[in-house]
Amino acid sequence: MTSAASDITAPVGIVAGGGAMPFAVADSLSSRGLSAVIFALKGACDPDRVARFRHHWIAVGQLGKATKLFRSEGCRDLIFIGSLARPALSEIRLDWGTLRAMPHVLSAFRGGDDHLLSGIGRILEQDGFRMVGVKDVAPDLLMPEGAMSRAAPDGSAAADIARGREVLGVLGPFDIGQAAVVIDGHVVAVEDIEGTDGLLARVARLRAEGRIRAKSGRGVLVKVPKRGQDLRFDLPTVGPNTVEGAAKAGLAGIAIAAGNTIVAEPQAMIEAADKAGLFIMGVPT
Repeated sequence: MTSAASDITAPVGIVAGGGAMPFAVADSLSSRGLSAVIFALKGACDPDRVARFRHHWIAVGQLGKATKLFRSEGCRDLIFIGSLARPALSEIRLDWGTLRAMPHVLSAFRGGDDHLLSGIGRILEQDGFRMVGVKDVAPDLLMPEGAMSRAAPDGSAAADIARGREVLGVLGPFDIGQAAVVIDGHVVAVEDIEGTDGLLARVARLRAEGRIRAKSGRGVLVKVPKRGQDLRFDLPTVGPNTVEGAAKAGLAGIAIAAGNTIVAEPQAMIEAADKAGLFIMGVPT
């Protein structure tokens, strides 16, 4: 348990992007008797899924509106969760609150995605809010250590996992990505702006083109947080789609950071991995 987790105050404000995770966090909070209010980002958050929760819609860049809504709902603790395409500055709908903080907003946009999120978080903290992470509000959604699947990595896969972790540790400070595919000791692909699903699709395509000659059923997707990353923001996430992509890419399995990776729909993910004969392994960080 983190220090923030011991004194979480309800309602927790969930700034929600796309995907299932904002709602999984809200359900996790509810199961422990804590309420949540979802602040749904227009163009990203699913309108059908958000309808069953107390919620408000906000646009990216509406810091003034957002802070007023946070205060009106009594939300001290805030979490950013869900997918969001990085907007261009020209696409942001500026309100007075954003204009007032514009020097800080411009500074946040100069870095990578983690720098952007942590920069926006610092602006909100200066206004009296507290940014928290999944570790604080929904630790049950994090990957445990060890194998989740029936299959487990053999010696070759274990060596690929070690190689992937080494490479990602070096690349982390450059904010390039959180994942790499290693096959028989060779780093064949690294995650970039296309994300993990795109990375796995690229590996599948390289196999189909004969660029990767290793037989199917070898190689590992390794996914860990970037070194020095603020773990309240942009933790790696895996789910059934990750397993499907790894299977199409002809890999042996997936290795992810235990305690620092969000698992979406764990039961469906395990069932998909067992059906495909892939391993899912939580490795210590």
